[in-house]
Amino acid sequence: MKLQDQVAVVTGGGRGIGRAVALAFARHGARVAILARTASQLEEVARQIQHEGQEALPLPCDVTDPQAVRQAMQQVMDRWGRLTLLVNNAGGALVRKKLWETEPELWRTSIEVNLLGTFHCCRWAVPHMIQSGGGKIINVGSGVGHEPRAGNSAYCSAKAGVWMLTRCLALELWEHNIEVNEVVPGPVYTELTAEIFDPTGKTPPLAPSERVKTPEDCVELFLFLASCPPGGPTGQSFSLARRPLP
Repeated sequence: MKLQDQVAVVTGGGRGIGRAVALAFARHGARVAILARTASQLEEVARQIQHEGQEALPLPCDVTDPQAVRQAMQQVMDRWGRLTLLVNNAGGALVRKKLWETEPELWRTSIEVNLLGTFHCCRWAVPHMIQSGGGKIINVGSGVGHEPRAGNSAYCSAKAGVWMLTRCLALELWEHNIEVNEVVPGPVYTELTAEIFDPTGKTPPLAPSERVKTPEDCVELFLFLASCPPGGPTGQSFSLARRPLP
């Protein structure tokens, strides 16, 4: 029970990596609040967590709405009185086109969901984490946040921002016993990536050394970072990719 007595918030917790992380955290003792826009998916994950004997709090929330995020974090505090773990997983590549072919609205939305959504969650969770005596923030990044890729400028720019935000926040929070790190999952087959990744083992279109993972393949790294003793790594990027990243 690596996370006994911890209280976690996992965004994008209704499916994919967020769902897998929420279930894994609960199985290791954490009480878990799951945020996403689709209430039915949240309810299903919450029921599974509760069926396995742990507490869950499903909170429908759009992470691009700062007041909705603020309210959700307060609901966690009202329910459990503390907040010690935050996983910023909500996001995804919403548009894959060359820049001059991209609709400005989609480019802006990509930044809002991936970068501003992470900012809003950190902004409203951090005061509660300081009040709780410390904790861990894990931001889900991407290899394209570390290297450019043609036809994906919105997602590359957003995830590059998440990586910089991770490092800046680590410098601001270490004195409050809060570690902030990034996880780069590499290619993972989910509903959002089904059109580009083949789950049957075919090499993904990134590098010959890569393999397509399931969300469950990623959870051990999240558990490691969430359960590190105070004074562990902060401001670092931990990658499950199988190709060199800058």
